[in-house]
This record gives sequence, structure tokens and C-alpha cells, in this order.
Amino acid sequence: QVEIVESGGDLVQFGGSLRLSCAVVGHGLDYHEIGWFRQAPGKDREGVSCISADDGTTYYADSVKGRFTISRDNAKKTVYLQMNSLRPEDTATYYCVTDFRRGSPRLYVGAHVMGMDYWGKGTQVTVSS
Repeated sequence: QVEIVESGGDLVQFGGSLRLSCAVVGHGLDYHEIGWFRQAPGKDREGVSCISADDGTTYYADSVKGRFTISRDNAKKTVYLQMNSLRPEDTATYYCVTDFRRGSPRLYVGAHVMGMDYWGKGTQVTVSS
């Protein structure tokens, strides 16, 4: 069916950078939107960023705006999340999520809303102080 594989998570120092990758196999890049959410112990699920396949519009949570950038490589069928100026509060498991049918459940990315159809196993990001 659909396979989603995240990679790039690591242990990084305060202020460092990481680049997460998400490969989608099966439907390829035929999703309406693709993005990232994160989950940290003791905290709610948080939509981080997403990009629309329809018009390329990008969305970011206020907490990462100006530090994170989402992009994609159509040739490699891969979506990236460049994370700069990382903070300890960014520590979480990051999941790549796709919206194919624009249904439920829903994920809030800032003021934007996307559907959640499939997501991967996640990749761990740990930022030390």
C-alpha cells in the first residue's frame, strides 16, 4: 500500500542543525499534502510543517517558523525538513504524515489544517543543552 520512511534524526547540541528526510512509496508524491508532526513525552502532538502538492504552499508552527524549512525533491520522491537553531524543546519523535483523502483525523499546523492518512514509524531528534 503506502510505505513512509523517515530518517535523519540524531543527537545534536543546542543551536545545531539536522535535516530530516521522508520517502513515500506506493502512491509516491500523489498526496495532497505532506508534512511533519512531533510528539514529546508529556506533551501533545504538535504539527510542525507541511507542504501542499497542489500549489506548493508551505505552513509552519509558530514555534519553528524562521528556523525550519520544508522542501521536496520530486526526482527522489523525498520530502525534507531542514531544522536550524535547534533548541532542547525541539526534542521529540518526528513523524512524516501524508494527506491523500483530506479526511480525519486532522492535524493543525499553525492555523492550517491537514488530514492524516498515513504516517511513518518516526525518527528521534534529541537536542542537548
